[in-house]
Amino acid sequence: MTTTTSTVVATSTPNVLPRLGFGRVIGGMATSAAGIVGVWLGLRGMFGSVRPVDIDWLLPLSGVRIELDPLGGFFVALTGAVAVPVGCYAIGYARREQLSWVTMAVLPVFVAAMELVPAAGSVTTFLLAWELMAVTSLTLVLSEDTRPQVRSAGLSYAVMTQLGFVAILVGLMVLSAAGGSDRLADLTGVSGGARTAVFVLTFVGFGSKAGLVPLHAWLPRAHPEAPSPVSALMSAAMVNLGIYGIVRFDLQLLGPGPRWWGLALMAVGAISALYGVLQASVATDIKRLLAYSTTENMGLVTLALGAATLFVDTGAYGPATIAAVAAVVHLMAHGAFKSLGFLAAGSVVAATHLRDLDLLGGLARRMPITTGCFGVAALGACGLPLGAGFVGEWLLVQSLVHAAPGRDPMVALTTPLAVGAVALATGLSVAAMVKAFGIGFFARPRSSQAAGAGEAPASMRAGMAVAAGACLILAVAPGLVAPLVRRTIATLPFGHAVEFTDFGAVVRLPGVPGSIAPGVIAAGVVGAALVASGLALLRSRRRPPPVVLPLWACGAADLTERMQYTATSFAEPLQRVFGEVLRPDTYIEVTPTAEAQFMADRIAYRTAITDAIEQRLYTPVVGAIGAMAGWMRRAHTGSVHLYLAYGALGVLIVLVAAK
Repeated sequence: MTTTTSTVVATSTPNVLPRLGFGRVIGGMATSAAGIVGVWLGLRGMFGSVRPVDIDWLLPLSGVRIELDPLGGFFVALTGAVAVPVGCYAIGYARREQLSWVTMAVLPVFVAAMELVPAAGSVTTFLLAWELMAVTSLTLVLSEDTRPQVRSAGLSYAVMTQLGFVAILVGLMVLSAAGGSDRLADLTGVSGGARTAVFVLTFVGFGSKAGLVPLHAWLPRAHPEAPSPVSALMSAAMVNLGIYGIVRFDLQLLGPGPRWWGLALMAVGAISALYGVLQASVATDIKRLLAYSTTENMGLVTLALGAATLFVDTGAYGPATIAAVAAVVHLMAHGAFKSLGFLAAGSVVAATHLRDLDLLGGLARRMPITTGCFGVAALGACGLPLGAGFVGEWLLVQSLVHAAPGRDPMVALTTPLAVGAVALATGLSVAAMVKAFGIGFFARPRSSQAAGAGEAPASMRAGMAVAAGACLILAVAPGLVAPLVRRTIATLPFGHAVEFTDFGAVVRLPGVPGSIAPGVIAAGVVGAALVASGLALLRSRRRPPPVVLPLWACGAADLTERMQYTATSFAEPLQRVFGEVLRPDTYIEVTPTAEAQFMADRIAYRTAITDAIEQRLYTPVVGAIGAMAGWMRRAHTGSVHLYLAYGALGVLIVLVAAK
């Protein structure tokens, strides 16, 4: 019965909140409580101490089965770990942004639904939990539905999530029919065409939830428009369940597949990583930038899973295991730094009511704690040393480099391309995060809203501090999570377990001449920074006091905020280099002076970048559907006689077809 605790607590919240004056506090506490229960149950499930629970009366015919193994326990614990700081943060955010009690009531239900997905022990239970997760997340996205952008984002998300659900439903129906059972544990040994059909359908369905290209169109629309606690949960926890579906059904239940499975995963992962980070590097909306970064990181995880699948097929079990470990470690890191990034961005939005980086700036002095937290998140997203994302990406590169390319020509061809994709994605990610952090938080304020910003409330700072602490632990001592990683990959067909030693001081890889010491790197960097700061302090004491004078502006008037670099100008070189992919729309308006027509008094430069895949793929499809709907609307004349004729014609067609 303990496995249903978080669900009972969460689903009872909507009936309690309207009656309490402090309903928003209760909603945040219930969200954190559901997260704590999820972490506890997930850890118990990983180490095999949770008994399966069957609730036959809840659903007719099939009932509900909850069963936690190490793989499901990992994702339950990861979801709960993300929900704990988000619930604390949501208390202050709800007060500042005046979120409704309905939003705060649905928030813990959403967390419970996400925790039920990897805890499902049957196909029916899985589909029920998956749809509950979709409905609650859509409700949260539409919580501010008075704005047209929110309604448009909600419609896009609803369409994509239901199309993905249809693909998953059909795929699991084929799997259940071929396996002859509804229990997930019994659905092994499927072969032939049914196996291929299940792989394709589930990969499409779960890939859409993970935000993989080209099924990502909903993600940069829904995440920015949702309240920031919801964005954090969706981007740091919900998309992980798309990866869970791929791992559970395509890799574990179906078993090691043919070579093209791994190649497909690697190709989609690499394209998603590159396209997502490229869009992030030119985005000026801080939440849209983080949303595209999610596509990038889910692409890297998918690339790692594809590499593991390919390496198993070629017999390179050591690199396959390292690639699988890279995927698991990076999922944890992404959950930490992406939730922190959205929480910090939400603090900025709550303080300034702005998401446009071109209008921000000067926040480091006004919001120092938020600035520091966003810096930790940005460093983690960059994939550089001292960042939470570094270890996972380093493991991925190690698996690709040491994959014994001489063993198989396909491996020799794909691994250098994959290494190049990871390197390019890392470089573009650095550019995107430097832009977001440097332009958004430093220099002078570019608007009155940024100039009047103030630090976030205590509960919001506490939530960000918890997420920042998780980022620092994963960056400095990743070996602390080694038991969790080992238990997770033990259920997958990826060879032997990887050994982590010395409590995270050194990460060693079996059969590979590679190791890394994140703690030593961190200590060295901190020590060097302290020495440099001490020397600078001593030197400053010997100098005369500084004299503050106006900065010379080359003979022109005083410098203004308009003369600073903006996010748009920072990304302009990338727009030029990748112009064929981005296809930016640029507008330049020149206002001449009154004295001379050919002398410019004011130059306005505006650029807009729409998602190229959305514009070229989805927009024509939506237009065709709209045209078809308009054509079919002509048949709706309002005449009862005509409608009866339609019915008679339909019956006649059925009779002829049956005959």
